[in-house]
Amino acid sequence: MTPDVVVLGAGIAGLTSAIRLAEAGFPVRMLARERPENTVSSVAAALWHPFRAEPPDRVLAWSRASYAVYAAEAADPDSGVIMRPLLELYRHEAPWPSWGEALPDLHRAPPPVGYTTAFAGTVPVIESPIYLARLEARLQAHGIGVEIEDVPSLDALVQPNRLVVVCVGLAARDLLRDDALYPIRGQVVRVTNPGVTRVLLDEGDAEALTYIIPRSADCILGGTTQEGVWDTAPDPAVTDAILARAQRLEPALLDAEVLEVRVGLRPGRTCVRLEAEQQPDGSAVIYNLGHGGSGYTLAWGCADEVVASVQAFAGSRRVV
Repeated sequence: MTPDVVVLGAGIAGLTSAIRLAEAGFPVRMLARERPENTVSSVAAALWHPFRAEPPDRVLAWSRASYAVYAAEAADPDSGVIMRPLLELYRHEAPWPSWGEALPDLHRAPPPVGYTTAFAGTVPVIESPIYLARLEARLQAHGIGVEIEDVPSLDALVQPNRLVVVCVGLAARDLLRDDALYPIRGQVVRVTNPGVTRVLLDEGDAEALTYIIPRSADCILGGTTQEGVWDTAPDPAVTDAILARAQRLEPALLDAEVLEVRVGLRPGRTCVRLEAEQQPDGSAVIYNLGHGGSGYTLAWGCADEVVASVQAFAGSRRVV
């Protein structure tokens, strides 16, 4: 008997997992506390770039798989994915990144004045409002809708011949009593795009990174990486600092108009939790959470691994 699958969470991890499971032929139901456009995934700058996620070897594999998906999707102008040139800058000597092999054209570049190390390549930029809506439409094509339900505990969902895939991000701290999860507060400023086409990253400050991510009609400027901070109210002083740093890095932004300021709490964790756990009643829970600042970067690679875990469990229960 093929088990039914409940996917918990409608952010990028939940949507991609549900799509891959549906494509693999599993009956899927999706439950979420919030609709996709209200999740942290909708706030994300959504640049393919491994950030604050461990362990390195698994992150490399997941990132490579996701890159392949986004690169293929970028051929469709309506996909919400744009391939952009990247220049990543360091004010100190920086080693080759642990994820470097996942980016086919990553290379060292001559650093501009004031910097010691620079890496360049081509990366996917995912326009989260467009992309999340398209993922939801793909689910709907499989007859799957996002059901809004506040699930107080896994006990309400776990039952024989059912697999529960947990993709709830930071909410898993309470739901699973997972104390390894912690918030990484990110504040971003959305501005009009005055013609910027290159992604710029200044890695000079661990907590106040400067990044400029050009989308089709706007730019996302950042940002903050404040660990353990739960406050989601925009800080005007932080907004001013983000704008000042971004404008120094890219003077064209002096003419940009501020459209919006948003705050999201990235689901930080000591390492990404992607594993299957057998339950006493013979069912299983599969965890896909704790992606830090790499939710979009890891999403499709993690979703493929979720499917492999579900298929392995289903196969182990098949009566011959």
